[in-house]
Amino acid sequence: VGTALLTDPHELEVINYRVELAAMWKRLRGETLRRLMLDGVTIVDPESTYIDDGVEIGRDTVIHPQVIIEGESRLGDHCEVHSWSHLINVEIGDHCQILNGSVIANSRLAGHNSVGPFAHLRMHAELMEEAMVGNFVEVKKSSIGRKTKAMHLTYLGDATIGERVNIGAATVTCNFDGKAKHPTIIEDDVKIGSDTMLVAPVRVGRGAMTGAGSVVIADIPPDSLAVGVPAKVKKRRGE
Repeated sequence: VGTALLTDPHELEVINYRVELAAMWKRLRGETLRRLMLDGVTIVDPESTYIDDGVEIGRDTVIHPQVIIEGESRLGDHCEVHSWSHLINVEIGDHCQILNGSVIANSRLAGHNSVGPFAHLRMHAELMEEAMVGNFVEVKKSSIGRKTKAMHLTYLGDATIGERVNIGAATVTCNFDGKAKHPTIIEDDVKIGSDTMLVAPVRVGRGAMTGAGSVVIADIPPDSLAVGVPAKVKKRRGE
């Protein structure tokens, strides 16, 4: 016979019903939030915030009401996560801003990024430093380069996008042909016009541009302008 000394009598509580399970979960959640706040995290409304006990959050990060953070998530210092966002197994660097209603799962933000509102990052999406993803943009299994912006109503799937690229509103990487997924590569300093359809596999060369409403079915050379359906190269830079 041995004696076990417990500092917390709640550890001896028995859970027989789901009501008791919910009460225990609420208590454990409260302990997690308290620990984070004592470590320098601002949680605006603990009553409506759900954070798993394995989550790590840096100092001076602000978590707004109605936020859920799950799994093995890591958030850096000086971040801000706005209401109704749901983060699952994320790695988020310092000085990142997650705006209202964004869902990020199994993805990485390098630092100084802005996501949302109402954006969806999934399946190992990656944003390099200072990249921005805006309203109703979905990024799936894609890498977004430094200072690249996709701000409105866009789908980027199976894409590798370089630095300082501007993705116009309603752009789609058409990555699925009905049987297999195909990659899209967009090199540095490219400007993609609004409503461009990039039919993968396809590459857009460095410094190129597409006109609004273009359907790109073949590679675009660097420093060129492609427009039309299907898109044709109209001129090269300097011509």
